[in-house]
Amino acid sequence: MNSPLRAGIIGTGFMSGVHAQAVRTAGGKVTLVAGSSQASGDSFAHRIGADGAAPTAEALVESDDVDVVHICTPNNTHAGLALKAIRAGKAVVCEKPLATSVADAQALNAAADAEGTVTAVPFIYRFYPAVREARDQILSGQGGDLWLLHGSYLQDWLSADNATNWRINPELGGGSRAFGDIGVHWCDLMEFVTGHRIARLIATTSNAFPRRLTDGGMQAVRTEDGANILFETDRGASGSLVISQVSPGRKNRLWFSFDGTEASYSFDQENPGNLWIGGSRSTQVLPSGNDSLGASASAQYAFLPAGHPQGYQDCFNAFVSEVHAAVRGDRPEGLPSFADGLRSAQLTDAVITSAASRSWVDVPLPVSATATH
Repeated sequence: MNSPLRAGIIGTGFMSGVHAQAVRTAGGKVTLVAGSSQASGDSFAHRIGADGAAPTAEALVESDDVDVVHICTPNNTHAGLALKAIRAGKAVVCEKPLATSVADAQALNAAADAEGTVTAVPFIYRFYPAVREARDQILSGQGGDLWLLHGSYLQDWLSADNATNWRINPELGGGSRAFGDIGVHWCDLMEFVTGHRIARLIATTSNAFPRRLTDGGMQAVRTEDGANILFETDRGASGSLVISQVSPGRKNRLWFSFDGTEASYSFDQENPGNLWIGGSRSTQVLPSGNDSLGASASAQYAFLPAGHPQGYQDCFNAFVSEVHAAVRGDRPEGLPSFADGLRSAQLTDAVITSAASRSWVDVPLPVSATATH
């Protein structure tokens, strides 16, 4: 398949625009979009330069003019649309969460495996050059034995009781909001960078605002504003994670520190141009550039010299480029698939269960992890 890959994007919101830009950067073409109505689809198609708008999401999935289906709709619609795309023989990029239940995520992953479908979930923080450099150094043993894995993901977009959108509603967004929306990003990044898997956890959830203003007036909030999690990994490390969508001034502060016996590695997504590497006798701040990174696996994601930091859209562009490579027959190392979406669904379920029971909960390990540890 040498001609440009043709993308169909379901949804017309902010993330749909991010997907469209990434498709174009990857050399693809947005042939069709689908919105909640023909009018919204037509408007979005005009805005992003797509060829046209399908009358329904189902029509887009079935179209012969679409090779890759991008699902950017409310969470409760993901499973049904993704399954339709798999059955139609299309590659699928599905926004997280892959599904709002473990059972649906398992079914999607099994269906994709059975069909040999290329699938992807946009855990795009994997594509920062600094993150890849940390991964290379950790997995090569330069940090020694990791024993403490900690961090946070803090946002402020819900820092008022009149701030709301569909994610507040568990019928649309799922049973977990803060963790299910952004906590899964941190967990995916931790497991990807370190090779550790969360084996058990205990979680508490809380709300800054017990009631929020909705179209129906002030309503009780049924999903969490924040979460605190302690966990243990399959390799004997312990860790902690703080998640919040009500931390004023924190826009998208995904921060981690992965501490080993020889070195610690720290990354802050609001300052993505540097990787902090701590040693007992010296500390290094490694700029992220194609002239400064040591590992070829990280340098390939840095397109400019140090001092020109890569941003979120750049990561998304790299992610979609690797999706296209996979569709063409390659298997890029580290491309997050529906298996990773299933993993996040299992972690989310464990957090919900633990918060409700106030007890430690075991998390199923991926088959690859149980086979090697």
